[in-house]
Amino acid sequence: MQEIKLSEKTYKLEQDPYIYQLQDVREPELFREMFPYTQTPKIAFNYRRVPENMPEDIYITDTSFRDGQQSRTPYTTEQMVHIYRLLHELGGENGMIRQTEFFVYSKKDRDALEQCMQLGYRFPEVTTWIRASKKDFELVKSIGVKETGILVSCSDYHIFHKMGLTRQQALDKYVGIVSDCIEAGLRPRCHFEDITRADFYGFVVPLANRLMEMGQQSGVPVKIRACDTMGFGVPYPGVALPRSVSGIIYGLQHYAGVPSEMLEWHGHNDFYKGVVNATTAWMYGAGAVNCSLLGIGERTGNVPLEAMVFEYASLRGHVNGMDTKKITEIAEYIHKETGYEIPPMTPFVGANFNLTRAGIHADGMLKNQEIYNIFDTDSILGCPPKVSITNTSGIAGVAYWINQYLARQNKPQVAKTDALVRQVYAWVMQQYEEGRVTIISDEEMEEQVRRWMISFER
Repeated sequence: MQEIKLSEKTYKLEQDPYIYQLQDVREPELFREMFPYTQTPKIAFNYRRVPENMPEDIYITDTSFRDGQQSRTPYTTEQMVHIYRLLHELGGENGMIRQTEFFVYSKKDRDALEQCMQLGYRFPEVTTWIRASKKDFELVKSIGVKETGILVSCSDYHIFHKMGLTRQQALDKYVGIVSDCIEAGLRPRCHFEDITRADFYGFVVPLANRLMEMGQQSGVPVKIRACDTMGFGVPYPGVALPRSVSGIIYGLQHYAGVPSEMLEWHGHNDFYKGVVNATTAWMYGAGAVNCSLLGIGERTGNVPLEAMVFEYASLRGHVNGMDTKKITEIAEYIHKETGYEIPPMTPFVGANFNLTRAGIHADGMLKNQEIYNIFDTDSILGCPPKVSITNTSGIAGVAYWINQYLARQNKPQVAKTDALVRQVYAWVMQQYEEGRVTIISDEEMEEQVRRWMISFER
């Protein structure tokens, strides 16, 4: 029977004949035409488009202490507490970084979690993460957090080949652990692992429907995190499920009634689509995107948290209280204190993100920084644009470097025709004429500038 009801979102009468039941198949659905494994994955189109539905309140959640620790040397307790403080300062009092999550399997992680909770910050809210087992649940229910993540693998790759269960058995297991979580007074956050390879109508929607019913019956809201575990999500309109990001978000809302504030996107960057997929999830109805600092995470990493700060600012026209200069401070801390090497071309935080070596670019920067700088990186990130000196920097590049040095010394700027610039440029070119192939270091440049400033009595 087709049901006609008034939509609370569109305020129109809508007809929805679709009530999806669990399809407890005998053989796993692996979507072999789409994921042949011995070939690259295929992007299939069915040209079905869904409406954009960006929520009024969109925000960021953090997984730096959970997924972000799975692919690097673990943080110490002290490092986690310090980074948590910086996350709080970055996100601001409006809670743009709404939550963060911790492992609870080691004393180090539990100590960090407890110390972060003792700071008393409202944001980011401290949460935990467990596997879907009663043993793990017993571990976290006495810690004092209000919300915990639960692993809810939803593709047949995991249900059949990893867990050795049928779909019905997997659903029953997940429902049981969520029920235990609710009974203990915790808010469950269900991580729908590998959703971009899952049977959306045959398992994902029936499971989501069941969880929404449990939330309504208990009065405890159940959050769903759609996890693009392998980075297979695609942002293009008209892409077929299960790879369509917009289709997944729309389907969870339209067919399972998951409200935006209870819906998160968690993506990986295996196919370079991490950031655009997260933005697409926001645009089609997810309230939150789950990220890690510097994108550190399993394999190619998670969605970089700092990227979504600027995605938000670009979409909304403001930063909603975020302190963007903390991004630079966080990156410097992680690099210096943990030894993590940030790839130099990384946007916003890499050593080269606003650095030029080309003379023609440096010449433009001398005339007007806007020509070759993405925005005022000095005022927004506390990181002024830089030049690096090589044989291609030209006299303009040398002049720009010298003027940056002079600015730090509170000395007057010079033109590229100045004798100081010409002398230092001559020394640079001599280095390469004699066979040098490496970049001129800042220390070498400082030495030459000081030498010629003394010669010119400046």
